[in-house]
Amino acid sequence: MTEENAFEWPITIYYEDTDLGGIVYHANYLKFFERARTELFRSHDVSLQALFAEHISFVVRHMDIDFHKGARLDDRLIVRTWPVKIRRASIEFCQVLVNISGETLCKALVQVACVHPETMKPTQIPEYIKSEISK
Repeated sequence: MTEENAFEWPITIYYEDTDLGGIVYHANYLKFFERARTELFRSHDVSLQALFAEHISFVVRHMDIDFHKGARLDDRLIVRTWPVKIRRASIEFCQVLVNISGETLCKALVQVACVHPETMKPTQIPEYIKSEISK
């Protein structure tokens, strides 16, 4: 998967997402990106709950984030998500939040690690997930 065929997930900015000035609070961008990654998995019929039952979980290991322009109350935006690198026990995603004009508001590189949920030790990503996510 590349930027050209990235998974797209629409969001609307609600009052609860903003500060008193109507601008999105910085920590909420992380929530938008997390939800988009979850929806990417769902779009490939990968249930995170089913994975958890198989003792597989994904946790954010590292994130680089650039804030370009603040999102505002009632904005309709799109989170574009695609894998950049898939390794044995981790996936690096690029995620970009854009407005309806295609202008980048925020961009992040997010590395998620595959771990056993009880021990939190790295575990191999199942091949079917690697295959589905890279489509």
